[in-house]
Parts: sequence; C-alpha cells; structure tokens
Amino acid sequence: MDLYIKSVIEDIKYQLEYFNIDKVITAYIGGGTPSALGAQRLRVLLKALNAIPCFSPVEFSIEANPETLTEEFLSVCRKGGINRISIGVQTFNERARLAVNRIGQARLIEKQLKLVSKFFSGGFSADIITGLPYQNEKSVSEDIKRILDFNPSHVSLYSLTVEKGTPLEKNIKSGKILLPDGETSEFLWLTGRGALIDAGFDHYEVSNFALKGKRCLHNIRYWNMDGWLGAGPSASGTVINENDANAKRFTFASDLQLYINSPCVHNAAIEELDSVALIRENLLMGYRLCEGMDGNKFRRRFGRAIEECIPQTLERWKEKDIMLFLNSFLIDAFSELSKT
Repeated sequence: MDLYIKSVIEDIKYQLEYFNIDKVITAYIGGGTPSALGAQRLRVLLKALNAIPCFSPVEFSIEANPETLTEEFLSVCRKGGINRISIGVQTFNERARLAVNRIGQARLIEKQLKLVSKFFSGGFSADIITGLPYQNEKSVSEDIKRILDFNPSHVSLYSLTVEKGTPLEKNIKSGKILLPDGETSEFLWLTGRGALIDAGFDHYEVSNFALKGKRCLHNIRYWNMDGWLGAGPSASGTVINENDANAKRFTFASDLQLYINSPCVHNAAIEELDSVALIRENLLMGYRLCEGMDGNKFRRRFGRAIEECIPQTLERWKEKDIMLFLNSFLIDAFSELSKT
C-alpha cells in the first residue's frame, strides 16, 4: 500500500504537468474505500498533494465507510485540507444490512456518524439505498429520520443495483433473499425522496439532494462535462478539446501491480470521443441535473443549440419531469440524434 500511494502521487504530478493544468478546482478521493488506507498513508498523500502549486481545490472530498473510520483518520482529513466527506451508510435496518453483507451494526454506525459530524459539520454527505431486502415504507422513513439527526448537508439516495457475480445475486437467484418488486422499489425510493424534500433538501440531481449552497461541486463538473483527470487502477479521466468538440478518455487497467510498476497515463487505454459521441454524453450527464442541460455551454461547444439537435424529443418532453424519467428521455433523444 505504501508503494501504491507513492505511485498515485507520481501519477497525479505527471498528469497535472502533462495536461498543463494551472488550477485544480475540485478533488475527490474515492471510487473505493479510502479509509482503508489508514491515517498515516492518507497523511503522506495529502502532504504531497498540498505541495503541488496548482493544487488548491475549493472543494476537496473523500469517501469513507463508517465502519472503518477513526478519529485520527478524520483529523488527518481536516488538517490535510479535505472539507467534505461522503459516508456510505446505506441503511440502519439490521436485517437489510446483513442481507447485503454490510458489516457494522446500526448503533456502531450512529456512533461513527456522531464522530463524523464533529469533524465535518456542514460538509458531510451520506449515502442511503432503497429497494433492499426487508425494507418497507416505515423503515425507509426511519433511515432518513435517523441520518438527518446527524445534520448532513447532502444526501445521495440510490435504488439498489445488484451486481453480477456477487453473493447477493446468488442469494436472490436461489430464493434465499427476496427483493421488493419493481413497483414497490420505486415507491420506497419516492418515500425517501419525499422525506428529504420535506426536510428542506433540494432534489438537484437524479440521486442527489442538498441543503442550500451544499451541492457537490465535483460531481456537478462531471454532469456538466467539464473534463477531469483520474489517477489509480481503474481510474478514468476525460480531456475535452473545446475547439474541435471532441474528447479523449484515459482509463487505467484494474491491475494494481501493473499500476504500481508504471503509473503513467500513457499506459492507459484511450477512447476517442467524436462530436456525436460527446453530444450523447453531454445529454446523458447534463439532463441528470434538475436545471437540465446548460444551453449556452452546449452551443459554445458544438456550434448549435440543443433544440437544433433534438427538437422533437424536447417538444414531447416539455411538460414532463425529465430528471425522474431520464432513461426514457434519453432513449427518445438518442433515437432522434441517430436520424440526423
């Protein structure tokens, strides 16, 4: 793990120089369980990042599982400039946690959240999942109520996605575990959504809710397709050429040893995104936001308005909530794009 940290630092420094980045606006440590690094390794990483002249993000986030958090780890985060933490709570329902192989009992999670709110008051986000085994309307409402007791400023509310090859999928196929049906699962998510809105949270993106001024700036950059760099095994970065309205995506292999041996973006797989592909991704990401696509930015990037690309789709959907039915909207939009 020490070699891994060394490689990540080397990778980040090289990419910032290679892509001529003059300012890092946001940074996010995640896509896994960063708290598994431990406090000392995180301290080394943060010290190295903060020594880079262009590294001064206005928002610096880290993900963590509550079960693996320590006071020392949280202290290192704060002292190292991290000002936002995202905690994977998922649920307080003991049977549901056990069914999806989440360690840690609810009372331990609450103890850890109390610690998190002490270090990250006003900069704390929580993930909640609905559609889990043994969940019902009452338990989802209870999950929201309990998480709000710790004063998060941001909540991500997801419906369960069952990954292939996982123990959960095997248990579902064998009938050992039953999931709510599609209609019930949708109702449970809407129950959580209603509870968050009633508590003053703004539903600003498909799965994300925030108090005023507390939207995740880093993720908004993804949704606005502003371009980003990624470092680490399986990490992906997208560099956009605004002059020609195309992009390159760099994706590292998931092989840890390969990355440690040669943490260089030139070893990443490269995907070329032409103008059509980039338009699709802009629609896919931009309409995740409640405000929809940034029309002015779209016109600057592609030389034409969104309305010129998908006029029939926009006319059909003008009275509908695109964000709540995004997949259906995108099917229509992509179908119309393919005919132009």
